[in-house]
Amino acid sequence: MSVRTLILLLAVLVLGFPAGAEPVHGIAMHGALKYPAGFKQFDYVDPNAPKGGEIRLAEIGGWDSLNPYIVKGEPPGGADLPFETLMTGSADEAFSEYGLIAESLETPADRSWVIYTLRPQACWHDGKPITADDVIFSFETLKAKGHPRFRFYYAAVDKVERLGERRVRFSFKPGDNRELPLIVGQLPVLPKHYWQGRDFAATTLEPPLGSGPYRVAASETGRYIVYERVKDYWGANLPVRKGQFNFDRIRYDTYRDTTVALEAFKAGEYDWRLENEARKWATAYEDWQGLKDGKGRKEALPNQRPAGMQAFAFNLRRDLFQDARVRQALSHAFDFEWTNKTLFYGQYKRTVSYFANSELAAAGLPGPLELKALEPLRSTVPSEVFTAPYTPPATEGDGNIRPNLRKAMALLEQAGWRVEDGKLVKAGRPFVFEILLVQPTWERIALPFARNLARLGVEANVRTVDSAQYKNRLDHYDFDMVVHVWGQSQSPGNEQASFWGSESADQPGGQNLAGIRNPAIDALVDQVIAAPDREILVANTRALDRVLLWNHYVIPHWHLGLDRLVWWDKFGRPAISPANGVQLFSWWTRPNAAAEQQTNAR
Repeated sequence: MSVRTLILLLAVLVLGFPAGAEPVHGIAMHGALKYPAGFKQFDYVDPNAPKGGEIRLAEIGGWDSLNPYIVKGEPPGGADLPFETLMTGSADEAFSEYGLIAESLETPADRSWVIYTLRPQACWHDGKPITADDVIFSFETLKAKGHPRFRFYYAAVDKVERLGERRVRFSFKPGDNRELPLIVGQLPVLPKHYWQGRDFAATTLEPPLGSGPYRVAASETGRYIVYERVKDYWGANLPVRKGQFNFDRIRYDTYRDTTVALEAFKAGEYDWRLENEARKWATAYEDWQGLKDGKGRKEALPNQRPAGMQAFAFNLRRDLFQDARVRQALSHAFDFEWTNKTLFYGQYKRTVSYFANSELAAAGLPGPLELKALEPLRSTVPSEVFTAPYTPPATEGDGNIRPNLRKAMALLEQAGWRVEDGKLVKAGRPFVFEILLVQPTWERIALPFARNLARLGVEANVRTVDSAQYKNRLDHYDFDMVVHVWGQSQSPGNEQASFWGSESADQPGGQNLAGIRNPAIDALVDQVIAAPDREILVANTRALDRVLLWNHYVIPHWHLGLDRLVWWDKFGRPAISPANGVQLFSWWTRPNAAAEQQTNAR
């Protein structure tokens, strides 16, 4: 027996894992990485972008804590800028990760464990090195005291072991979950020495120690927060950071009202704005002097990222919404075509998928690979899953919704509801519920919906509350209906269980806002997570999409496929925009921007 063979056998016996997993610089969920070992930077950045300047941004609402990883409190915009993760993703791949704090990872073909080796230069802002002990502390602390989503994400981790000062191994529980090395790669790494003697689960206004490209420079609760670029940031020249985080200062100002925030932007109080209201995009910038004199820009940039699902979301924990016929009936009272024409200037497309604007969206009838996932569940899912593409109720857009209301009433009657004295009742109980909102701008959509519901005898009360109360009520599922967005990636995986899985339905602060408990959906989520390649992942995701849609858990809204941007023209940006859309922190302040604007004004 050779010396090399003996060493390998000893590794198996001592360390308890098979030899042969070579260190690599990154990992793709399916297929090959776009960026090979030794790559210089991502394609969508400018490696020569100048450093300096300031960008001023705005956020709506308020904040009261600088710890973004707990359920208590509301963090400010940019709260994760001072922190780093083991790995980081690219914006032009479906789901790949490359080393950040970790310089390499090792994982076997079955991905039953993963070893991360940390970069020797990775350090905290106080100069102390990041170690395996910090990684283990972070994992254990986030799972025990962090936001509930961490317990959910890391539930399949069996154990964590320190293999050396800069090496740590995560072993996974049995099962076919190939995403776990990437999930653990997203672990925010926290300094053990800083948090000793501090309560991690409590809100804090003391900026926690980090290792990222920025640190908190100044802040005032509910008014502003300023981040300053760390001049000696250890990761500045890494391939995954080159050409990014170019601003010396990033400032977020807090506004209570979206209209006030818009006027503040036009007055030059902040610099860059992602416009998410169609009416404002169509009309609010016509009088903006910045656009007239060439000092401002307004541009819609296409993206290829999944739009996810924005919708009126039912709370299935309420008896009122347990019957799918009732949920389907209420969807007939939402007049998207009129809303789009009257309020949105025809800018939007109706959302007909939880994975809109992507190849993951179900279309037509199920194909062979979808049927392979669906057939075992045939008796437990709506029959329409197999016989019809999902299409939400539609109108002519002229305000005449009577045909839809007749269909709605037929469904309500099938569910045992009757109109008595103009009120919809069942067993003497009137049909009354609340639509809970956090921004007044949503009232112009919710109130016409409520008026249509009133024609069915349904009393829908629209209520807008402040952001703190709204978050608290959602965290404890104290609502009937809300407007919610489930964002999606190009590579769905374990997060689907937190969105729709039965185990997450009663998790405080969780993401299964609708309260879905459906064994068929649990089974489909498991198949999405276990997909061995991209083709099967797409098919299994489409199958899940169909079953979610035909259970009528939400009333779908709309999507766009564009990033609508307005900004004061003092920034440069890379020539390439990746599939996931605009990457703001790859922009930079032009050194001669002030002189250029003076020239334009002449």
